[in-house]
Amino acid sequence: MRAPGERVFGVNRWEPLLQRLWRDHTRPSRVTHVQRLPRRPGVSEDWPDWAETSLVERMVEAGVTAPWTHQVDAANLAHAGDNVIIATGTASGKSAAFLLPCATAVADGHTVLYLSPTKALAADQLRGVADLALPGMRAATYDGDTAGEARSWVRAHANYVLTNPDMLHRGILARHGAWSGFLRRLRYVVVDETHHYRGVFGSHVAQILRRLRRVCARYRSEPVFILASATAAAPAESARRLTGLPVTAVTSDASPRPALSFALVEPELTGETGEKGAPVRRTATAEAADLLASFAREGVRTLAFVRSRQGAELVAMSAQRALVDAKAHDLVDRVAAYRGGYLSTDRRALEAALRSGELLGLASTNALELGVDVTGLDAVLLTGWPGTRASLWQQAGRAGRGGADALAVFIARDDPLDTYLVHHPDAVFGQPVEATVLDPDNPYVLGPHLCAAASELPLTSDDLEIFGPATEGVLADLVDRALLRRRPRGWFWTRRDRASDLADIRGSGGPPVQIVETGTGQLLGTIDEAASHSSVHDGAVYLHQGLTYVVDGLDLEDGVALVRAENPEYSTWAREVTEIEIRATLRTETWGAANVSFGEVRVGREVVAYLKRDIRTGSVLGEQPLELPERILHTRAVWWTVGRETEEKLLAEGVELRGAAHAAEHAAIGLLPLFATCDRWDIGGVSTALHADTGLLTVFVYDGHEGGAGFAERGYAAARAWLGATRAAIAGCECSEGCPSCIQSPKCGNGNEPLSKPGALRLLDVLLEGQGKAGG
Repeated sequence: MRAPGERVFGVNRWEPLLQRLWRDHTRPSRVTHVQRLPRRPGVSEDWPDWAETSLVERMVEAGVTAPWTHQVDAANLAHAGDNVIIATGTASGKSAAFLLPCATAVADGHTVLYLSPTKALAADQLRGVADLALPGMRAATYDGDTAGEARSWVRAHANYVLTNPDMLHRGILARHGAWSGFLRRLRYVVVDETHHYRGVFGSHVAQILRRLRRVCARYRSEPVFILASATAAAPAESARRLTGLPVTAVTSDASPRPALSFALVEPELTGETGEKGAPVRRTATAEAADLLASFAREGVRTLAFVRSRQGAELVAMSAQRALVDAKAHDLVDRVAAYRGGYLSTDRRALEAALRSGELLGLASTNALELGVDVTGLDAVLLTGWPGTRASLWQQAGRAGRGGADALAVFIARDDPLDTYLVHHPDAVFGQPVEATVLDPDNPYVLGPHLCAAASELPLTSDDLEIFGPATEGVLADLVDRALLRRRPRGWFWTRRDRASDLADIRGSGGPPVQIVETGTGQLLGTIDEAASHSSVHDGAVYLHQGLTYVVDGLDLEDGVALVRAENPEYSTWAREVTEIEIRATLRTETWGAANVSFGEVRVGREVVAYLKRDIRTGSVLGEQPLELPERILHTRAVWWTVGRETEEKLLAEGVELRGAAHAAEHAAIGLLPLFATCDRWDIGGVSTALHADTGLLTVFVYDGHEGGAGFAERGYAAARAWLGATRAAIAGCECSEGCPSCIQSPKCGNGNEPLSKPGALRLLDVLLEGQGKAGG
């Protein structure tokens, strides 16, 4: 590892800029490592002889004289009738790979269904297809932004329909009779950006695709699936779990790649102290805002990825203020924010401005991580770990204007995982990307889709295989709950309401809450009902397109949050309390006197207060109580206990057990995303010195989704490495008593009390020593 503050830069277009920025004495943040990835040439071959002539002509006219080898390999497999996943890097031409067989199929009289995780990506793909102006190609989007009269035209005339899983679930499968002509001629189903279909969302999409296959069979079609993904581990297996079909993987990326300089940055300590006297580190959003402003002044076109909607707004606002302070008033309007919750017209305008170069800097949530065309970027800022290595490389790959050298900067948040990564670059650059985690057999996922399938076409015994091995048991439960009725010919949906309403595929927990400005009645945007408890509660600070609002009131019954414009000098953070109950232990491993277990739990969560934090330092200014309803979650967890003798030994050493367990819990939550395809906000934790169900000191980490999402199970499987990295992250932190970089958590329901850094180290030591005695 390099010494703190050491600068190592390769000779490329970015060296003068980086050296200038980090030699500035007003910027004491540390570059802990720079990884240089060399330029890679591309390998091409001839166009397939079966490819539609007009498409090849248009591609050549656009400057694509020959396809890359991986594009041809994937296209040939799909054309031959094999399901295929192309898992290659950002900007490797995956769209052209699936467009080759799809355009040919349309020319032959077939139809194509294209699925993306977001409306923005579908709209971007439509723009690309329309620009080709292929004869006979009638492409159209069909999503929540499609007007009513246009929907009728799409159903009747379109032969290349671009949509998302939500609309396939509610608007196409639920009304498949109106789509009979399209489905009867369906040749290809394209599933784009499949690495985003993970966890509960991915499990829902897996069942939606099984329902699509079943409905297609009703119309005597058997479409070929073409999947496109960022580079991922075991892509063929992930695609098989997603579709329920055998899939061939194409993973050898033959596209050219620009040289990339990838810097890891740790913001400096401010010299101030926060909770329990812990040192306060400059926030990653403040560092990102300064860099975004600095890059704008240098004419560097930059996209800053930020972990939250509020964070994206804050980075854009702070960058604009920095430009004003620097007298660069002409650049203020060339920096903006982009996130979900904006109206579609606003999102499209921002995308166009970024493409054209009108915008020099954009702070975005991961909404722009997908394959939306934002070519022309020079640099990418990653404000905090994006959750997975796949997302890391997907985001970093957005930079590289016209094949020129690219720059990516990872800015660590004050968080155990981020701090660990900037000091252990091999954990970033020396590891393969993760496999996608999803569980289509989750009964909380499978049940609603069996109801939806039965409403589309009565279920028969022949259908059981398509939905997976858990189907028979879940069907019996649905019959017991009177959601389905069993008849000699199968299972029937007998209710008048829409069965598709039972499945909450995005895990939002209910219909979105509308955010309305009190004075004008203007609809500013929407937010998921579950997120509203922590984001738009009474008194919350809400950011929207560079403006700050304070929430006057949240009405969950009517689904409305009323806000007023205000500019406070603080941000707000919700506090939540959690109780957990073990329902079933599915697996246990003994580590000496300790046990590590995995099973089913019931979690009760309630937002009880919010903290006001100074926007400059993050220091807590005060706390306000809240009264919101408890939310119940049935999910899965990994937990560990230590035996009574070990507890007594630790007590004799002066270890404060509650503080030790609590600190170990926080750090473990922070490090799990390194071993499971999740981020910190997908999971939760509870720790106690004496749990009612175990009678022992117990630390839980659970999936934050109904029925579980596979993250805790992955943690159980990787427990040795995960807990070892957790111990290393705590030990390697430069603080003495514990800080946000190691054991403090921004979402702790107990205000980070009690916490013991020395106790956590000792507790993890005895746990890992026990693992060694267990012999693995």
